[in-house]
Amino acid sequence: MSALPASARLSWWGTAWLRGRVGPDDLLDALLGDDVAHVVTGTTEPAPLLLELAAARNDGATGIAAVFPAPGDPAGLRGPRELNHAAIEAGEVALLLGAGTGLVPRQVGRAVEWTLLPAERRPPPDLGEADRALRAALLAAANRLAELEVAHWRPEVADELHDLRAGVPLTAPPGTPARCIDLAGRALHLEHVAALALEDDGGAVSASEAAARRDALEPLERAARHALSAACAPDGWPPADDEHRQR
Repeated sequence: MSALPASARLSWWGTAWLRGRVGPDDLLDALLGDDVAHVVTGTTEPAPLLLELAAARNDGATGIAAVFPAPGDPAGLRGPRELNHAAIEAGEVALLLGAGTGLVPRQVGRAVEWTLLPAERRPPPDLGEADRALRAALLAAANRLAELEVAHWRPEVADELHDLRAGVPLTAPPGTPARCIDLAGRALHLEHVAALALEDDGGAVSASEAAARRDALEPLERAARHALSAACAPDGWPPADDEHRQR
């Protein structure tokens, strides 16, 4: 569970709490991890995160969606500009669906401060499309990096790319679709692989070779972020009956 970014943990466990599937202690245990506190700023006074979630529930929140944008890729955010800017800078945001607000996290020592901002409603991502896009990006990256002889400069990256079943093991609350848990695990794994491959450009690699590697890996990193967003979008999850049939 600790492998999940803060917004993803809030998405899964906050949604489960809003829908009555887990209690407040379960929610706090899942969110805190090694942190000592999660507080919300941007309100009249800083408040515990659980109190803000309770207020959001009173305002009509029915779920929490995590989004993982990057510069030049707002990943489905619809604004306002202040929210988009803060979310892109942080690399993540938790949207309180139905309440018209979003929470942007910032690690401060062993605490997390969540800034509350207005958020526009956005269409939910398509889970199946995100999964297919991730698989396609993985195959394209693996083929291109094989041409660039990735096994010679980062053999561990080559091994990870060719293991199509690899994923980060995750713990999720009741009600989280198995497809989403699987997709999130694979997305986190491939984000790590892409970051590992982009860490350095290798000893005697030329500028053109370094650019070719980056061009091969950036679409995979983007697809992984989009897949993680889709896995953390309860407004786009399959109905419970569909999920049961797919198991």
